[in-house]
Amino acid sequence: MSKHVMPYHLGCSLWSLPEWKGVFYSEDAKPAQFLSQFASVFNAVEGNSTFYNIPGRSVIEKWGQQTPRDFKFCFKFPKHITHEKRMYNVKGEVLDFVRLFEPIREKLGPFMIQFPETFSPSELYRLEDVFSILPKAFSYSVEMRHKDFFDHGRNERNLISLLKSYDVDRVIFDTRKLHSMKATESSIIEAQNKKPKVPVRFDTTGTRPVLRYVGSNDKLNNEPYLKEWAIIVAEWIGEGLHPYVFIHSPDRVSQAELCRYFHELLSELVDLPPLHTKPADRQDTQLGLF
Repeated sequence: MSKHVMPYHLGCSLWSLPEWKGVFYSEDAKPAQFLSQFASVFNAVEGNSTFYNIPGRSVIEKWGQQTPRDFKFCFKFPKHITHEKRMYNVKGEVLDFVRLFEPIREKLGPFMIQFPETFSPSELYRLEDVFSILPKAFSYSVEMRHKDFFDHGRNERNLISLLKSYDVDRVIFDTRKLHSMKATESSIIEAQNKKPKVPVRFDTTGTRPVLRYVGSNDKLNNEPYLKEWAIIVAEWIGEGLHPYVFIHSPDRVSQAELCRYFHELLSELVDLPPLHTKPADRQDTQLGLF
């Protein structure tokens, strides 16, 4: 494998974190440099900000300019579409949203379509209506949280069949470690209250499996789960799939270190190029430039 080619994409849930200054980013990093410094180490990021606010085209173009060629953004569909209108009568808004990212098309990973826990199998037809008009130039992933989509029965089969028929990936959200802890840290307690406790599925429905992992803030407690995921991700890569792996942590600050640790675990199973040294450890006057 070429030392420049990564057979998967890896990143965090965000890039704009001031607490990373001097820890992950360089000590003198300005907010305008955060994305380029982030993208000098990792090759993907979750675009969670679009869940709350839709950026302007000039902002999107700037993001494209600040990242290298193989970098991928996985933007989340707006809350207005998935949570407020619940995919009802939203075809125009969906098309407007995805087309907004046309200027950086080559830097898009799967759009993430995340539904609330109340979005049930009785509403699945709305998702199919939207799938039928989604531009095929982009790729998509769906995160379900309603318990009936994990019934090992008709509801789950219908979901899987729908996703496979449109080559849409099912987002795997692993919060097992998070919800197994007796929390004392405020960040963990807050994450346990916010993050859903859904069963983990290891099967794939498309060609770009999306894993979102949320555990503890330290490497040691995450180790058994990340080792398990390294084995599974290695199998996916061996099958010719291209996984997207996003490592979260309750305190957010630990995410970058946990991502690096996951890459080390996966490197023991797959021939991978090493990640670049984090900006805080570089004496590189060209930091932030591509």
